[in-house]
Amino acid sequence: MLDLRFVTEHLDEVRAGLARRGFTDANVLDAVASLAERRKHAIVAVEQKRAERNEATQAMAKADKSSSEFQARRESLRALGDEAKRLEAERVTVEAELEDLMLHLPNLPADDVPEGLDEHANVVRRVVGEIPNLEFTPKDHVDLGVGLDILDFDRAIKVSGARFVVLKGMGSRLERGLMQFMLDTHVDEHGYTEIWPPVIVKDDAMRGTSQLPKFAKDAFRIAKDADWEAENEVGGHDLYLIPTAEVPVTNLHAGEILEREQLPIAYAAYTACFRSEAGSHGKDTRGMIRQHQFDKVELVRLCAPEDAEAQHLLLTSHAEAILQKLGLAYRVIELCAGDMGFAAKRCFDIEVWLPGQNAYREISSCSWFGDFQARRMMARYRPSTNDKPRLLHTINGSGLAIGRTLVAILEQYQQADGSVVVPEALRPYVGGRGRITRD
Repeated sequence: MLDLRFVTEHLDEVRAGLARRGFTDANVLDAVASLAERRKHAIVAVEQKRAERNEATQAMAKADKSSSEFQARRESLRALGDEAKRLEAERVTVEAELEDLMLHLPNLPADDVPEGLDEHANVVRRVVGEIPNLEFTPKDHVDLGVGLDILDFDRAIKVSGARFVVLKGMGSRLERGLMQFMLDTHVDEHGYTEIWPPVIVKDDAMRGTSQLPKFAKDAFRIAKDADWEAENEVGGHDLYLIPTAEVPVTNLHAGEILEREQLPIAYAAYTACFRSEAGSHGKDTRGMIRQHQFDKVELVRLCAPEDAEAQHLLLTSHAEAILQKLGLAYRVIELCAGDMGFAAKRCFDIEVWLPGQNAYREISSCSWFGDFQARRMMARYRPSTNDKPRLLHTINGSGLAIGRTLVAILEQYQQADGSVVVPEALRPYVGGRGRITRD
C-alpha cells in the first residue's frame, strides 16, 4: 500500500508514476485526495464533539439534579453524544472507502525502471549459457514425459480436472530431488533459514502481501461452516490456499518491530502452490507451464531500505545459481514499468530456454517491493535504540519454480532417442541416475 500522506501531498508525482505503469484513472486519485480531506475534517469534528461532551459532562455534575438546568444539560449531553456517534460513524465510513481505494492502487516504480507499457519494452540484462544445439527436431516436455511414462495428464484430469498432472517414477523423483537440491543450495551455500510454512492462510496474510483484494479471482478460497470456524479459532477470517510461499513467509513478521542488527532476514521455503488462473483460458493449457497446483521454492528477504537494492540483486543471483548449477541456458530481463506486477517497485524475470517451444519462458520473478507490503503488514524495524520504528523493505523471488525447472531439464537435456540426461549436479538427489529412459 502506498503512503496516504505521500499520495495526498505529492498527487501530481504519484499520478505521473502510476501513469508509467499504465494506470491512468485520474478519478481514483482525485477520490483519494477528496476522501483524505474528508477524513481529516471528520477526525477534527469527532475530537471537537468529544471535547464538548466532556465539558458538558463536567458542567452537569455540578448542577442540582432536581433543577431544570440539570434536565436541560442532560438533554444537551444526550444530543452531543448522538452527534459524536454520528460523526464517528461517518469517519469510519470514510476511512473504509479510503482504504479500499488505497488497496487498489499499485506500487510506484523506481525512478530508473525502464519505460514502457508491455513486455515488448522489457530490457534483457544478461544471457547465460548456450542454447542447446539439438541436431534433431526437439520434443516438448509433454511428448517427452508421456513417452518416458513419467508424466500422466489423462489420469490427473480423471482425478482432479484440467491443469493438473500426475508425476510418476522418475518424474516424481526429479520433482522431489529438485526441491531438496534447491533448498540445500539456498540454505547451505547462500545462508537462508529454511521454513516449512502452512499452505492455508487467513485473508489478512493474503492482503498483507497484496494478493487481496486485487487478485481475489486467482485465489482458491476455502469454504467452511460456523462450527469448523469456532473450533479452529479463525475469528471470522476467510481462509485461502496459498498462491506462493511469499504469503505465509513474508507475513511471519507482520505486526512486529525488529531490531536493526537482526537484518537482513533471509528465508527459503518449499510449498505446494495453488492458483485458479482466472482469465487465462486458452493460454498455456498444454503441459506443466500453467497449472492450478505446482511446487515452488521461494526466497524472501527482509531488510532496511538503504540495503534493499543490493539485497534484490543478491536474491536474484541466488535464484540464478540454481540454473547455473544445472547447466540450463537462461536470460535475465528487467521488466518495464508497465509490465511489472501490482506490488513491485522493480522486478527481474529469469527466463529459461525451452527448445520444445523455441522460446524463453519465465521461471522466476525476483521483485523488490519497497515498503509497499510492509505498510499493509505493519512490519517494521528500529534503526537504533532511541529511534522510531520504520517500515521494512521486502524482496522475494522463486528459487525456483520446481515444475518449470523439470520442464527445462526434460527439454534442454533431451536426446534423439527420446531419453533425457540428468544434470550432473542433480544426480545425487535421484539415486545416482544419469539418464531417464522408459523402463
